[in-house]
Amino acid sequence: MFTGIITDVGEILEVSERANGLRRFDIACGYDPDTIAVGASIACSGPCLTVVQRGRRGDRGVFVVDAAAETLRVTTAGSWQRGTRLNLERPLRLGDELGGHMVSGHVDGIAQLIERQDLPDMARFSLRAPSALSPFIAAKGSVALDGVSLTVNEVEGDTFSVLIIPHTLKATTLGGHGVGTRLNLEVDLLARHMARLLAAAPPRPSG
Repeated sequence: MFTGIITDVGEILEVSERANGLRRFDIACGYDPDTIAVGASIACSGPCLTVVQRGRRGDRGVFVVDAAAETLRVTTAGSWQRGTRLNLERPLRLGDELGGHMVSGHVDGIAQLIERQDLPDMARFSLRAPSALSPFIAAKGSVALDGVSLTVNEVEGDTFSVLIIPHTLKATTLGGHGVGTRLNLEVDLLARHMARLLAAAPPRPSG
């Protein structure tokens, strides 16, 4: 589990194709590689990926992950290339502060940035979500965009907006996004589970 509070921004150093549709990414980071265990999970701009190698290249820490064909299909990972910057978050540990909201690292779909307004003290992003995910997005609720925990400002049909403070714009990749950018979207876990429970509940007797 994650919180959507980004702790580092990594950079893809190398992309290589593997067997069975896997694609391997070598990612430079600010983490001490000695603290990263092979088999550990790291959220990379949303998707939770498993570390298969780690080490150093020069003065930079590096970890390596494999993305399966399904991950490449349903997330923006399919378009990642050398030089792509990624929001990184390591998983929660017992006793950690929950500063954002509960994030699973399982991306639900891709949202597209359709308008950006740079205001004096923040930026306003308007995004279009896949129609199937729109019912799970509510004003004042939470979403994760490229792994960043954000509060929904307004919702209208398949579009929603978020307000992003200057610190988040600087400390994540969001500051560099413009109209047309595709972002990994994870809807709120509670909303998704509640919808599932309601769908599975037996109908109430009438009368």
